[in-house]
Amino acid sequence: MLEIRHLKTLTALREHGSLVAAAGDLCLTPSAISHQLKELDHWYGVEVVNRRSRPVTFSNVGQRLLKLADDVLPQIQIAQSDITRIVHGQTGRIVFSSECHSCFDWLMPLLNQYRSQYPDVDLDFASGFESNPHELLQSGEFDLLITADPIALKGIEYFPIFEYESRLVLSNTHPLVRAENISVQDLAEQTLITYPVDKHRLDIMAKLFIPANIMPKAIRNTDLTQMLIQLVASGRGIAALPDWVVNEYEQKGWVTSRRLACVSAQGLRRTLYAGFRSDEKEKSYFEGFLKHLYKFSSKRHSYYAD
Repeated sequence: MLEIRHLKTLTALREHGSLVAAAGDLCLTPSAISHQLKELDHWYGVEVVNRRSRPVTFSNVGQRLLKLADDVLPQIQIAQSDITRIVHGQTGRIVFSSECHSCFDWLMPLLNQYRSQYPDVDLDFASGFESNPHELLQSGEFDLLITADPIALKGIEYFPIFEYESRLVLSNTHPLVRAENISVQDLAEQTLITYPVDKHRLDIMAKLFIPANIMPKAIRNTDLTQMLIQLVASGRGIAALPDWVVNEYEQKGWVTSRRLACVSAQGLRRTLYAGFRSDEKEKSYFEGFLKHLYKFSSKRHSYYAD
């Protein structure tokens, strides 16, 4: 019966040209190589390798077996490498979900760094924004949730990524830009431009309007951050966005931001968390992503400390 060892022996003979050199490459004795060739000669009824020539030559049968070796051996090597990565937890799939529309600004560079170390891990995103993401995380619909509102659930852990400030965003000519103090009543007279999510998941609604039992004059929704900024810049309303988003557009001179001091002296501050199932940490590739996240978190904390 033809075996993988026979194919390896034939390719070693082709490369080195002699039984002695091939045997040394395969960590075998020349007699073991000779025995394998006799097995092939016996099975096919013809001489597969002419061992008397220098270098050795191959019959038509030997040439066909070499072609088979060239096709099969690389596939076997690839499969063995894949199996090794699977056994050592270096291949798999991570599905992400986020309650934060603008988190992709910092998440995508982090994922690119992770891919360079774990190229065999598929990274995917859950479609849409779910109404019960924590329960879906618990049930395994996705593997990691970015949220500002951790919920205690069995088997779920939350890691604080970084703290951020949700800032009021205004057009450069808005009257509130010049206001010394901005009250909840001032904001209630405005049209609030937001992402199309439940109002309890919006920082300014959950931490300002709802606790004060006041609603803005009107609410206008848009999916895209760029469109939201454009609407604010053209005086169509106000918004509240995380500082890492606001900074980019404010530096470009498109909008002006103000601290929401009517919430607290430090403004409207929140913490982003990464939620995941505890048993996911047993997978090396998932633990590898958490390490990337911890490193990123440390840099963010250092940045804000400065």
